[in-house]
Amino acid sequence: MSGQELAALLEGSPIIAAVKDDSGLERCLKSGCQAVFVLYGDLISAGGITARLKAAGKTVFLHLDRVEGLAAREAAADFAARYTEADGILSTKAALVHRAKALGLLAVQRFFLLDSIALESARRQLAAGTADLVEILPGVMPKIIRQLAGEGLPLITGGLISDKEDVVAALSAGACAVSTTNPALWEL
Repeated sequence: MSGQELAALLEGSPIIAAVKDDSGLERCLKSGCQAVFVLYGDLISAGGITARLKAAGKTVFLHLDRVEGLAAREAAADFAARYTEADGILSTKAALVHRAKALGLLAVQRFFLLDSIALESARRQLAAGTADLVEILPGVMPKIIRQLAGEGLPLITGGLISDKEDVVAALSAGACAVSTTNPALWEL
């Protein structure tokens, strides 16, 4: 899948299921969500989790920062490419995003926007254009979403998305998709 194909998929299905445990995985498998962020697992289970999601027709991103047993080194992206069926990765680490792209995986770079320094750092990374998509957290900042949405890469928002109003506000502000761990929102 290319970055353009992913953008088209998200345009038609802008809710990304963010799965943080086995219970969420089971609910996600039955949901209409087309894209999934896997936010849990370990070296032993990650391959099985991604295989189940792929068998259900989902586009799968493995959050490398959250897989137990992986270090924040480029080999983590190698692991995802070689031992899982993930279409791409999600990480806060620029080196992992860069390595994933070199391996032919899609890459989402995640930023926690805590203050103006973090916002400027995100802008610099956006300008570098390494990732296919960028996710910013928390996702309940329409003014900031609007600012960043016009700076190049497609923008995903996540974190603290609690209801339909939050989803609509983020999408209206320019986000191409919203990730959420709330299964009630996966069917919007």
